[in-house]
Amino acid sequence: MGPKLLLLFIVGDILGTGVYALTGDVAAEVGGAAWAPFLAAFIVATMTAFSYLELVTKYPKAGGAATFIHKAFGVHFLTFIVAFAVMCSGITSASTASNAFAGFLRDGLGLEWEAGSTPLLFVALAFMTVIALINLRGVGESVKANVVLTLVELSGLLLIIFVGLYAVTQGKADFSRAMVFESPSDKSTFIAISMATALAFFAMVGFEDSVNMAEETHEPAKIFPKVMLSGLAITGVIYVLVSITAVALVPVGELVSGEQSALTQVVATGAPGLPFDKIFPFIGMFAVANSALINMLMASRLVYGMSRQEVLPPGLGIVHKTRQTPWVAILFTTLISYGLISYVVLGSGSTVVSLLGGTTSLLLLAVFTIVNIAVLVLRRDDVGREHFKTPTFLPIVAALTCAFLVGPWARNEEQQQQYEIAGGLLALGVVLWAITWFINRAVYAKKTYMRDPEHIDHD
Repeated sequence: MGPKLLLLFIVGDILGTGVYALTGDVAAEVGGAAWAPFLAAFIVATMTAFSYLELVTKYPKAGGAATFIHKAFGVHFLTFIVAFAVMCSGITSASTASNAFAGFLRDGLGLEWEAGSTPLLFVALAFMTVIALINLRGVGESVKANVVLTLVELSGLLLIIFVGLYAVTQGKADFSRAMVFESPSDKSTFIAISMATALAFFAMVGFEDSVNMAEETHEPAKIFPKVMLSGLAITGVIYVLVSITAVALVPVGELVSGEQSALTQVVATGAPGLPFDKIFPFIGMFAVANSALINMLMASRLVYGMSRQEVLPPGLGIVHKTRQTPWVAILFTTLISYGLISYVVLGSGSTVVSLLGGTTSLLLLAVFTIVNIAVLVLRRDDVGREHFKTPTFLPIVAALTCAFLVGPWARNEEQQQQYEIAGGLLALGVVLWAITWFINRAVYAKKTYMRDPEHIDHD
């Protein structure tokens, strides 16, 4: 894989549901200074990316976070929990995308569905069903769809920036709003921005998936760090420009409580005489569909891999006879997404983005905390060749920052439910792990008995 294709992959992996769905929710926490949490999230993600760069160039064939953590600590249960947390983050991210898809469909068709209404729920569930069917077709079809959708989602964000520039020429933009900090709670400015950053971090996740492409890159120690940092910089600039444009064109109150999605309102306000507001919702639909497809593809393959490694029940590793796709794992992850979407929409007072998008951030921030520590632990492992090495202070600061953003002080009262959702998902993983352990123990005992029935250890 050359630098240009790798850059497109990284940018496409990061862009998507985050900024399309989060802009209004982030603005609700900090007012016009919505760009600040996106910038802070970019800085935290970049520091963690430096840790990943050292690990992936040091072990280009190792894999993702779980493998790096296992190399550092060698604790199988910790490795499993990390792998399962990454898998769950994919499902919660895709579930968030499904709700955003339903919102953009409402905008595009001019319907008056309210947030959390039954029609939106049905559309979100139907959307996840379509994603599952595409996933069942196979990786080839999914990757081809990803390339097209990446270009579509990038065009949508560039359209927002273009509309902002057009509005400036028409005298419709008020950039002074971008400097106004307003928090609906009595929290300090630092805590309010921290809360918004923990949510905005959802927009930056995805870069960690690209480490799996290092093995496919020529001279990964030289090329991969430059391309990954370039990809992060591009997405960071786009996010900041989009958030500034949004608050400059639409008052924060309307951006948060408007009948349309936040970015749809931005396009409609910035270029009222142009048909962009009719086109943008459909661009948004394709953009969030890309995020959902990538995340469900990753989640189902992780479940399949863990089943093959005998840490999840063997049934989850069954593949389709003709398509050779892990259909049981796909069904399993899709059913979890159904449950999450239904629970949040029907049983919670918070938005899907605030809860499930925030849960994605919570899970990955916890994983990144351990990854940043693992970098320092693995410094004792000399691989005998040159590789990228991050300055020692960066993993330390990144670990402390990620751990801080995991804490309850980085969430409001409604967002505390993120801990319940994350805890419930991880508890499910522990139950499945325990079931698998007993199955493996029974199989081992049976094999031992078949080899030597007179000397079997009955204890």
